[in-house]
Amino acid sequence: MLPGFSPRELKRALKRMGLELEELGNVVKVEIYLEDKKITIDKPQVVFIKSKEQTVVQVVGSMREEKLEEAPKLPEVKVSEDDVEFVASQAGVSREEARRALLESKGDIAEAILKLREKRGV
Repeated sequence: MLPGFSPRELKRALKRMGLELEELGNVVKVEIYLEDKKITIDKPQVVFIKSKEQTVVQVVGSMREEKLEEAPKLPEVKVSEDDVEFVASQAGVSREEARRALLESKGDIAEAILKLREKRGV
């Protein structure tokens, strides 16, 4: 918990402030992935501090860092020329703009059309 407070005192103080304290038991490991590294906390103490709007998660324990070799590669998106032509005609843009929008939307035709129309103010 927090230094200087017994668990009982802390719960009372937080309740007066409109916060609820919940300790999550039996947590084995917490892993946090960053772009270039992974932080691992084994056998952590995890506490949720809840308010009406949000939940704060407190994790206490010994941590270790590992450098990640490479970020996982996403599968390559393939778009057909028919899809490119359809998106271009529906959004009123060039084939290249349509192809770029399809790639950005991972091949989702509807999303690509909507984004292009929003961009054009249609």
